[in-house]
Amino acid sequence: MNKQKSMHKLAVVIPNWNGAHDLRVCLESLRAQTLKAHVIVVDNGSTDNSVALIEEEYPEVELIRHTQNKGYAGGVNPGFKRALELNMDYVAPLNNDAVADKNWLKFLADYLDAHAEAGIAAAKLTSVDGSHLDSTGDLYTIWGLPYPRGRGEADIDKYDRQTNILGASGGSSLYRVRMLREIGLLDEDFFAYYEDVDISLRAQLAGWKVAYVPQSLAYHQISATGRRIKGFFTHQTIQNYPLLLVKDVPAPLLWHVFPRFLLAYTLLFGRAVQRGNGWWAITGLLDAVRLLPKKLGERRHIQSKRKVPVSYIWEIMTHDLPPNAHNLRRLRRLWWKLKGIA
Repeated sequence: MNKQKSMHKLAVVIPNWNGAHDLRVCLESLRAQTLKAHVIVVDNGSTDNSVALIEEEYPEVELIRHTQNKGYAGGVNPGFKRALELNMDYVAPLNNDAVADKNWLKFLADYLDAHAEAGIAAAKLTSVDGSHLDSTGDLYTIWGLPYPRGRGEADIDKYDRQTNILGASGGSSLYRVRMLREIGLLDEDFFAYYEDVDISLRAQLAGWKVAYVPQSLAYHQISATGRRIKGFFTHQTIQNYPLLLVKDVPAPLLWHVFPRFLLAYTLLFGRAVQRGNGWWAITGLLDAVRLLPKKLGERRHIQSKRKVPVSYIWEIMTHDLPPNAHNLRRLRRLWWKLKGIA
């Protein structure tokens, strides 16, 4: 098949940690793309045969090696930096357990080509077998809780209208390099989870749009990496939720968001303890407190560069709870009942 030539220079960055069992299928899907890109794998100190696999079977792939696991953000940023060095126009992070449709990159690049105001284009992510949605863009609620739109839903065609959205999943999206030069790269203090929401919010604050492009499709083995480490998701969630709030929510909105967030965070912490994940919740909270002074400093810089009105950020936030926030929904219904609202 003849590869379509792009008007722009593109790179794809794959962070990898002991993912050899998924990596081959991922890289084969990139070889089959109708739009040619420079592929970079950042290996996070793998102890399996990931490096040998790349060197022996994929000589066209640029390999960047770490001696230790630096997480998702630390695994993507060296690839982003390399894309900047190579003067790429666009760079796409892709999970090592994702498989890209052959036109995945073409649809994302075509959208950014046609929409100069867009800094990020998000693909549709489904489960590996295509039976359920994984993400059709990221949302951030007025409760200070982020979540992937559509996750777990069986109607995979439900969100098939192209639209602007608050955020893009870092597992399968395309970033404009000019935007990255302006707002910076992923926040490596997040390590894993929600650094994609953070960079999307920073992009929005700086005046860039984030678009969901449903024609662009990738298949993802949901949470394949996170499941390997007990308590990892709990620690990262408890750590990173406050960091998002502190860095990215404009001051006039904190009066609306913080009280809701405090209630949600307390329930989340208690639920983690109830499920036997108390130690990881405590360490996550301690790390959040440790990082707080640094994030307050970053907040001053981010908010001072804001180019959009506060009302715009309020408008693009989701004025509801995440679908899976069942305990909070019960509490809210009780509150409404006591207030005579419902």
